[in-house]
Amino acid sequence: MFPVTFIIWIIALPFDKKRVVIHWVLVYESIILTRLVPIWKVRFEGRENTIKNKTFVIISNHQSMMDILFLNELKMRFKWISKIETTKVPFIGWYLRMADYITVDRGNSESKEEMLMKSYSCLKDGTSLMIFPEGTRSPDKQIAFFKRGAFQLAISARMPILPIVIDGTGGVLPKHGLIFSGGHKINIKILEPVYPDSFETTDPEELAAKLRALMIPVLNDLRKV
Repeated sequence: MFPVTFIIWIIALPFDKKRVVIHWVLVYESIILTRLVPIWKVRFEGRENTIKNKTFVIISNHQSMMDILFLNELKMRFKWISKIETTKVPFIGWYLRMADYITVDRGNSESKEEMLMKSYSCLKDGTSLMIFPEGTRSPDKQIAFFKRGAFQLAISARMPILPIVIDGTGGVLPKHGLIFSGGHKINIKILEPVYPDSFETTDPEELAAKLRALMIPVLNDLRKV
């Protein structure tokens, strides 16, 4: 689909300054692609929690590069925040740049500051952010330690956090894997938003631990479905 996406991007570029058009193109392409593979059985739960016209810091656990494809099916307006290494991946990196998604070089303090500024601007403009707080794919499909960035944003901008738990994508394409497999159930549960008044802390690391503790039992329950 890349040639079609590129043509639409070129046509929309002069007037689509916020890259809204290309974001929705990628969303619907994701939906088409996942529907074309009938051996992937995708189940969503809690879609009602993706409140229309509400801005969130969206967080999800991360098992596979395929998470991006399936999470696009939420059909929400957001910008991905991704590590800069992802921009070097063919096609995925090109899409990140075309949609003007936010990237960060985790070893560069100036890059982190720039990421935070762009992120605050998006949130204040009514655009949600989508972040994998683990920072990388989990090799064992468990929920790893959460980095503080997403939670620092939510606290500073006084924005609600929308937690999402995904399971099954690690079987479709595991970390460091190159071969897709089928016959997997992919379960995605959107939890109720956590609003700033219920954060109960201004420490991003403490909030990160709280959200991780909330999501771990949900992941365990999804594996029983």
